[in-house]
Amino acid sequence: MYRRRDDPRGRMVADITNDLRRYSADAQHIGHAFANLHGLNPTDLQALIAVMEAELLGEPITPGRLGEQLNLSSGSVTALIDRLERAGHIRRDRDTADRRKVFLHYADQGAALAMSFFGPLGRRTDAVMARFTDEELAVVHRFLATMVASMREHRDAVRATRPESPRRAAD
Repeated sequence: MYRRRDDPRGRMVADITNDLRRYSADAQHIGHAFANLHGLNPTDLQALIAVMEAELLGEPITPGRLGEQLNLSSGSVTALIDRLERAGHIRRDRDTADRRKVFLHYADQGAALAMSFFGPLGRRTDAVMARFTDEELAVVHRFLATMVASMREHRDAVRATRPESPRRAAD
């Protein structure tokens, strides 16, 4: 995507871009290994990540929001949630204020499987972060948050211009 440039900033930008690409590819390989180990497909894994991210933010996700994030029809989302619930990865909870609203949460069994598999990676991540000052981590966090926002904007733009697939049209 970026060609190495002659100036120092250009070389740094190219190096960072390559590092992000390698990190993304390696993270995908690890995610696929977890999915394969537990009989999950790529969409299942994306759904689990979305449920986890929502819980970490303290804003549990609804099936409708999950469908929007994954770009799935409501029937596909229902099948996905049913499959993940049967496998013990997630659970549905009704909103106490509005019983019509359903929130998705990690089930204890699913959380235990994820912790068992990803725990060693978490410890490695903690060890790497311990080598940086709070100020350095703040800059890294600001950079990554901005990159994530940019990537999601691009993802949404690509989705908006992509014609609907035959499978989605049939849903």
